[in-house]
Amino acid sequence: MKHIHLKGSWVIRAPKEEIYKIISDFENMPKYFPSVAESIHITEKKGNHQKMSAKVKSFGRVFDVKMQTELFPNIGFKSNNESSLGTSGSEEFLMDDVKEGTRITYTYALKIHRPLLRVIGTPLIKWFSMWSWKRAFIDKLRKIVEK
Repeated sequence: MKHIHLKGSWVIRAPKEEIYKIISDFENMPKYFPSVAESIHITEKKGNHQKMSAKVKSFGRVFDVKMQTELFPNIGFKSNNESSLGTSGSEEFLMDDVKEGTRITYTYALKIHRPLLRVIGTPLIKWFSMWSWKRAFIDKLRKIVEK
């Protein structure tokens, strides 16, 4: 199996405009989410489209990721990512207003290109990734924006 589809949905008690200020500030991601990103640099910017070079953290490793991201003001972003680990994928972070605050829907369609990594990584990624991402990103985001 080459494709892994990850999806999660959470409600945060804050307006999406406040959340958007944090999640669209990519170069400060390492400050906000140090267990997710070591560094992110915007290498090209045209309107709501940006290309970025990042050093991200996952499964106890740091690896390079090239990102091509489209921002949707106060709604979220979509990004196509290519990693030095041998993966690529399409990531979406989208927000909707709900009575309790903002519903975040996060999806990641991941492709694992290396056969050995696919065999070893697929079960681990399916089971662990969203749980880990929720703790490292969503829970931290809650602490930043919920009052």
